Amino acid sequence: MTPNTRRIVGRRSLATLVCGALAAGGLAAAGVTALEPGTASASSHREAPLISGQPQFDNTDLYAFASPDKPDTTTIVANVIPMEEPAGGPNFYTFAEDAQYDIHIDKDGDAQGDLLFRYTFDTDVKNDKSFLYNTGPVESLDDPDLNITQSYDIELLQLKDQHLVKRTQIADDVPVAPSNVGKASMPDYGKLRDQAVQEIGGYQAKTFAGQADDPFFADLRVFDLLYGGNLTEVGNDTLKEYNVNSIALQLPNDVIRESAEQPNVGIWTTTNRKSASGHFRQVSRLGNPLVNEVVNPLKDKDTFNASAPWDDGQFLKNVTNPELPKLIEAIYKIPAPDEPRNDLVDVFLKGVDGLNQPPHVTPSEMLRLNTSIKPAKKPKRLGVLDGDNAGFPNGRRLTDDVIDASLQVVEGELLGAKNDLGDAVDENDKKFENEFPFVAEPTSGSRGPLAKGTDATKGDVRNQLGDALTPAGTSGTGNITSMDDTTLIAVSAVSGAAGFLLLGTGVLWWRSRRRVNGYY
Repeated sequence: MTPNTRRIVGRRSLATLVCGALAAGGLAAAGVTALEPGTASASSHREAPLISGQPQFDNTDLYAFASPDKPDTTTIVANVIPMEEPAGGPNFYTFAEDAQYDIHIDKDGDAQGDLLFRYTFDTDVKNDKSFLYNTGPVESLDDPDLNITQSYDIELLQLKDQHLVKRTQIADDVPVAPSNVGKASMPDYGKLRDQAVQEIGGYQAKTFAGQADDPFFADLRVFDLLYGGNLTEVGNDTLKEYNVNSIALQLPNDVIRESAEQPNVGIWTTTNRKSASGHFRQVSRLGNPLVNEVVNPLKDKDTFNASAPWDDGQFLKNVTNPELPKLIEAIYKIPAPDEPRNDLVDVFLKGVDGLNQPPHVTPSEMLRLNTSIKPAKKPKRLGVLDGDNAGFPNGRRLTDDVIDASLQVVEGELLGAKNDLGDAVDENDKKFENEFPFVAEPTSGSRGPLAKGTDATKGDVRNQLGDALTPAGTSGTGNITSMDDTTLIAVSAVSGAAGFLLLGTGVLWWRSRRRVNGYY
């Protein structure tokens, strides 16, 4: 059975599983243990001291939006592992096996999770005597040359006041799209991506996990004292050509919302890490972008990552009396709005009244989405600020410019202080896909300039390697003595090849048991 034709779970839809379990109530309970964060001594990109040293567990960004390809569904994208260097082998980027990656949904605005989708991962190594991620060109997710593979299960936990009502495994042994090692290793990466997109139950729900281009676009030089007061430097997408690991889930709206009459949901994500004692403890949390990065001060960042929305009252002052407007005033002389900033409480903790705020809402930090609003035909990057109610802060689309929108709101846009603040990075460096999972394919490890004398239009990468190592007019075996006096540094692995390298004053001897570019 090929990976892209597998069907997960059985004949019942995900909606049937959820509705049936909720109707069963306590009779179907698998236990009464409270699902609260454990006490941790721990998100955005490297936003808190402790989690910055644990990239596999670091939630970098969360997105939730009406699916353009299926408007009656919501797509959720949760990213981990910030700033993945595409050529960062031989140990490329895997999800942690000792982690629970959780997507939480609050259906009624009481700051309590009602649905929890839990992703857990397993890793398989075919040949631990090789150092390679792949031992040859990879044509499919079950290719024997893909030496390191991952798969995952999904559990649906239904909760009442954070106590477990029912636990259901809705997906089993789903393959993960691998890291994009390069053109020689993965000549058709799009094919591998397609095979990793799977249906849950054969109905409207879909899942994906694997590497993707980092969809967050921003000039992170802002942390150099807000560009050092020199806005001529603004406009560099710091995250260009970096990747992340993405978890994407597309769900029917009727599954995640309370009703058609109350369509507003809250969404956040957490990562739990297994401790030495065998217990899982929450080490990362993310809802709205930039909250823990620039709203919370250093003393609260690790606490926030270990906390839950129903305890967010402890962070209220960080929202009503934010530091950022004061810094902007000090550096750029733009007056900070008067405090307390109750306008920010609505945006970050309650939702916008009349748009995505649930009735009787309990203030708490999470993405809030009105599932009754259809996708915009022509999305505007500033979302609600520009009259596009399908965008941020009504959920968050991949194309939403959350840096510019957040800066303008922080500087009083909702209070009548019109401004056009931004970082001059208005879109991602890669175009997003038109279908689930929507994230762009990851940047290849083969990016960058070709070796001197090679041509990307002639021959494949492996042949180009042979050309690059062979001086014109000579055979494929010999000495290269025309280099400078620097020590030679580059070696590239070709499947089945054995290399013998002499490091000295620019002397390389290359020999192979496999024919390379017509030479021995």
